[in-house]
Amino acid sequence: MKFFLDTAHLDHIREACRWGIVDGATTNPTLVSKTGREPRDLYAEICRIVPGPVSLECMATEADAIVAEAKQLATIAENVVVKIPVIREGLIAVKQLADLGIKTNVTVICSPLQALLAAKCGATYVSPFVGRWDMMGQVGMDMIRQIKTIFSNYGFATQILAASVRHPLHVLESALAGADVATIPMEVMQQLYLHPMSDVIIEQFNNDWAKVPGKP
Repeated sequence: MKFFLDTAHLDHIREACRWGIVDGATTNPTLVSKTGREPRDLYAEICRIVPGPVSLECMATEADAIVAEAKQLATIAENVVVKIPVIREGLIAVKQLADLGIKTNVTVICSPLQALLAAKCGATYVSPFVGRWDMMGQVGMDMIRQIKTIFSNYGFATQILAASVRHPLHVLESALAGADVATIPMEVMQQLYLHPMSDVIIEQFNNDWAKVPGKP
């Protein structure tokens, strides 16, 4: 499974990319607003740092305007993926962009049927919001599993990108459910390395090694 970093914070992107586990990145208007940066310059810098796809979100809501905005975003860098909300006008735009060879990430997916519609329109990725489902008293991973079954049934090439990830268990369950990608906030990405048992064992090894005479 690929790991995308869900942030627009440049220091976090540089640090996580240094770890060697980041395959791409996703941004959204909320994340960009927290940086205080002009979007286009920020996007260009993110695309230079990240060694893979970078999702940049369209804010237009009418199909022709979405296509025009997407074309502009796609000129920023070769690794841009245009993020488009799963509204009717958005899906019309996704179909047109697919025909133009522009990659898309259909976002705010909150049902398997929305994911099916996006795949039929040629989306490169769909982003089911698993954490949001959990908050509504539903099981977010059920949506991933259902989308996976639908895509397998009909041979869709659209990749499933688990989004709204809240904790490491979401990452684990996404991998088990067969998601192609998980987009992960920095705080959750850091937690993937941590386990209290590992800390105990490493401490034991260090303490025992300190007692070894003549060690290099």
